[in-house]
This record gives sequence, structure tokens and C-alpha cells, in this order.
Amino acid sequence: MTATLIRNQKRLAEQAKRIQSKVPTIAIVKNDAYNFGLKDTFEAFYHGGIRAFATTNLKEAKRLRSLDPSVEVLLLDPCTEFKELREHRITLSLPSFEFYQTYKEELSGLTVQLVFRNDLNRLGFTDVTGMISVLNDTDLNVNGIWTHFAYADDFKSDRYQHEVSNWRSILDSLSDYLPSLPYVHAQNSASFLREGLHEDHTHIRGGVILYGTRPYYTGLNESIALQTVEITANVIELTDVPAGANAGYSAAFSAEKDTRLAVCDIGYGNGLILTRKNFPVLINQTPYAIRVMMMSHLLIEVDDTVSIGDTVVLYNDQLRFDWFTENGIGSFSQQMAAINKETFTDILIPIK
Repeated sequence: MTATLIRNQKRLAEQAKRIQSKVPTIAIVKNDAYNFGLKDTFEAFYHGGIRAFATTNLKEAKRLRSLDPSVEVLLLDPCTEFKELREHRITLSLPSFEFYQTYKEELSGLTVQLVFRNDLNRLGFTDVTGMISVLNDTDLNVNGIWTHFAYADDFKSDRYQHEVSNWRSILDSLSDYLPSLPYVHAQNSASFLREGLHEDHTHIRGGVILYGTRPYYTGLNESIALQTVEITANVIELTDVPAGANAGYSAAFSAEKDTRLAVCDIGYGNGLILTRKNFPVLINQTPYAIRVMMMSHLLIEVDDTVSIGDTVVLYNDQLRFDWFTENGIGSFSQQMAAINKETFTDILIPIK
């Protein structure tokens, strides 16, 4: 038996359609589409009506272009492979005014977008003067400007309001240029769900919400997101550990009473984030505690109703990624990025 990863492409398409029908969306598909699989994700999002995609590396950008000749493909990170950018008609984000000055001649004729650094302090222009210089460069095709809101899921401080204010001042200074730009975007999933599409913006950049998880938990109904991934494993052995005995490497579990442990064929080598150990699994719809996490196995404390061959649920509609995030396991992207797809029986539920 092997642990199973179920990727629901049908739900992925439904979720994309749900969001795209409300607001024009640039789909974030970086890191193999949050590890869902780039091609399967592209097909689902395209089916849902999305026609703009963004990633952080050139290899994925080229692959996106190979999947469709007409969609917008935005490379979020800086790149100096200008020949390949031209050949594959990839839109390049300019990470700074200094980058523009250094590569001005090589950039000639490319389609680019300008990034405002804002409070994330990662990439981007730091003031409007440099942005205006680039917007006035007739040798470039500037088709958009964007920033990132790092604190959109922070309800306990005014950081989000501060970064929105920073961005608003940039947009106000560039108001004469905005009508000619087909892409003005700043809002991630959390910002959009908080406030809807901001004035003067053309798109949101949809990340976690497209993949079926809520960017924050409080105040959002479960129906806003259709979870698109399920992970299950199997009980492969039952072992009885007497009181006072140990189980697992380095006596990771010490039995205070006579205890039955189910050995399950999944572990951190399959990509379970280590903090997943602190939360229960479901066997026959009953929650049971994980006592030991190993590379290829879990030891789960069970009762005599559990049998060898029973299914062990790690993630499903009841055990949601966003619930785990809310309770401290780590973000959705951390949970998904960890998954080692090669170690699972991989099942894709197709769009049709």
C-alpha cells in the first residue's frame, strides 16, 4: 500500500471560475503551481476563464507560453535572459530603476511591468520619479504596474493600511498613465476578500484562494473556497505497547498506559510538514492523535475499532489546510510546497 495524493482538477477549475467571474484575475502559478502541478493547474484555470498567469522563474514562464500562445505570462522576478524573454513573449517585471538603467539597451522592445517595493522590501522601485522615467521610455512596452501587500491578513495592526496608503500615493502620482495600462494590480487573495477590487486596479493576483484555501480564517465562510487536495494513507500494522515501554526513534513516545499504535505508511519524507504531528488524523471518521512522526511512517494512538487496511486521512474537507494554518501548523504554501509528489499514488480528478 502507498499513501495517496488526490488532486481535484475539477474543483480547481470551479474555484477559478468562481473568482474570475467576480474579478479579472492574474493566477499565481509559481513553484509548480503551489505543487499542484503546473500543466494541470493551467488547464483548470484556463477552463475557469483566467487568461493571465504569473510565476517567479523563467523555466516555468516558458512552459506557460508553450501551453498557450495568447495568454499573458508575467515573470515576477528579475531576469537577464532577454533573448528568451523576447522569443517566448514573456512580460518582465523590472525590479528597480537601477536594473532599468543597467540594461536599458537590452530591454528595448520588451514588454515590461514596473514594481513598487512598498513595505515588503523585496523587489521594486522605491519612488515614483524612476517609474515615470521608464513610463516615458518609448523603446519599452510598459503594460502594467504592481506592488504586493505583505500584511493583508494582519488585522491586529495598521501595517496593511500603511502599505495601501503608500501604493495609493504612487497611483495618484501616475494617474495620467493608468488609463493606458492593461494591468494595474496589487491585491492578493486576502486583500481582495477584505475590500473587493481597489479603485484604479484592473486585476487581482490570485494565489491561495484559487487553490481552495482561505487566506485568513476568521469571518470567512468555508464555502468561499473548495479545497482541491486530499491526502490519505493506510494502516499497515497494529502494535501494542505496554505501559512503561517506548516507541519510535530515541524513545519518541513513552506509553503511560497499555497503548495500541497504528503504523501508517506516510511521514515527513512524503512531505508532511513536521508540525502536522501536533494535530489529529481521521480513521473511520474518528480523530486519533499522532504520537510519532518518522520519515516514512506515523505511529498513531488508536483503539480496537481500527484495523489493518483502514484509511488514514491527513487532509480533506474536514481537515482543511486553512484550519491548520489558523492553528499554527504553517501557511498553506508551506504545507503544499513540502509535498513530495513522487512518493504518493497520485490521483487526478479531471475537469470532466
